[in-house]
Amino acid sequence: MRWDVARGIAFYTYFYITMALGGVIFFPAAALSPRAARWCGKFWLSGVFAALRLIGGVRCAIRGPVPTGRVVIAAKHQSMLDVFMIVHALPEGRFVMKRELVRAPIFGWYAMRMGAVPVDRGGGQPALKAMVEGVMAGARNGGQIVIYPQGTRVAPGARAPYKTGVHALYEASGLPCIPAATNSALRWPKGVALHPGVAVVAFLPEIAPGMARAPFMARIEADIETATARLAQEARGGAAQR
Repeated sequence: MRWDVARGIAFYTYFYITMALGGVIFFPAAALSPRAARWCGKFWLSGVFAALRLIGGVRCAIRGPVPTGRVVIAAKHQSMLDVFMIVHALPEGRFVMKRELVRAPIFGWYAMRMGAVPVDRGGGQPALKAMVEGVMAGARNGGQIVIYPQGTRVAPGARAPYKTGVHALYEASGLPCIPAATNSALRWPKGVALHPGVAVVAFLPEIAPGMARAPFMARIEADIETATARLAQEARGGAAQR
């Protein structure tokens, strides 16, 4: 058996056992308030990151100033790991997520308690309108709105279009947008294996409110893809040197 697969099996064993136990143990506290649910989730994630480091040789790093005020974050999505890193880093992250995840055991309930907004990815304009209304209703309580502009996980080097829902949210909220790049799938890809090294989420320079759709979409795609490619090149260069 390859070492990266063996590391992955050991880590996933820890991951699912502690998620099940933590989900039950923390349930009474998480049921009290979204703030308590967020604290419980971050506490569990601290253990996940420690296990990644000790078992898989994967270290997690956040680059750039962590958004703390009311903003829209347009994030690259490659792996579960980048989701967990953003959840842990943000003070009050509120995620737009596909509706199917609501039914995921433990994860779905905690995500909803923490203010996630489910969306039907194939629902067209009615789904887009419902997503914006749902996010804006939650945004009145503050926090950082996180949306994945490509709508799904995209493997390193693969291409997927950037969808205009991110601009609809940016326009409706009147908030600045902060793009975010990652190399997370180079460390925790789809499947079982884990690859040692540093997983990075990088928060990029802010885009001020008020930009029209076409230039906004071109800007976030250029910013995110350029920074993501740079992180991948940096990670592969580091691997070549080891």
